[in-house]
Amino acid sequence: MTLALVFPGQGAQNPGFLHRLPEHDAVRETLDEASSALGLDALTLDTTDALRSTVAVQVAMTIAGVAVARALASEGLNAQFYAGLSVGAYPAAVSCGAVSFSDALRMVRKRAELMESAWPSGYGLAAISGLNETQIETLAAAHADDGHGRVYVANVNAPRQIVVAGSDAALDAFSTRALKTGARKAQRLAVTVPSHCKLLDDAAEQLIAGSKDMPFHAPRGVYVDNRGGRPLRTGDAIRDDLATNMRHTVRWFDALTLMVESDATVFVEAPPGEVLTDITRDHYPDVTALAAASLAPDRLASIVKRRLGDGA
Repeated sequence: MTLALVFPGQGAQNPGFLHRLPEHDAVRETLDEASSALGLDALTLDTTDALRSTVAVQVAMTIAGVAVARALASEGLNAQFYAGLSVGAYPAAVSCGAVSFSDALRMVRKRAELMESAWPSGYGLAAISGLNETQIETLAAAHADDGHGRVYVANVNAPRQIVVAGSDAALDAFSTRALKTGARKAQRLAVTVPSHCKLLDDAAEQLIAGSKDMPFHAPRGVYVDNRGGRPLRTGDAIRDDLATNMRHTVRWFDALTLMVESDATVFVEAPPGEVLTDITRDHYPDVTALAAASLAPDRLASIVKRRLGDGA
């Protein structure tokens, strides 16, 4: 049995999620390290007020992912595969040894600041269920032609679960159009920036420049990228993935499929997410998918060990 650690993206956050991490020495040490690197108490980042900030959300999710990965590793549960959706790529890169935790925190904080300053209000993401990528692209072109504003395919989470980015007005009108065209559901996400599209080209260029001298290393195990759903084997390639993923469509389903086809059999999703677990269960029911956020924190390691041992 083979373990894959997967890390959710922005939108999965909820108040208090850092406070619900397992009571574990590795978690406490990670929180202390984050507080020192950031110059603030990491446990202040998950309040309702704090989570209105893109910066707080992305930094807090990075901390949560690294903390749980370290807790599992300290129990002998080292993954063979690491992948993260959007900002989840940062804890994935830390957990496979490609970049230090402190450097990742600095990089993700800068990423979030650039995203937030580029589009401080009036933009975001919406998830459309029931239509495929080609249908969404066709609708988006018609939507723009009709003068309703451009929306962009931001995430392909599953064949018929597509996230689009754009202005609030464009997303609201597009959601209505999609539902009339046959979508089962259209839902705004708790994200206030237009992630993973050309609207963040300039921000990505600034992050590339700011991270070019940051040390990266070849990963332990397999790091799977956001953009193409493929394994990256060098530190330079992982640096480029992290620095540029804000402007490229996230092809999560391709990443998931690669891991399954490469014999990953047990998937553990870091807190606070459960969506990646649901996608895995829906499309690959023969593998085991566990959301750490839905399990008793003190039983997480024992449950993962049992699933790896018996394949149940």
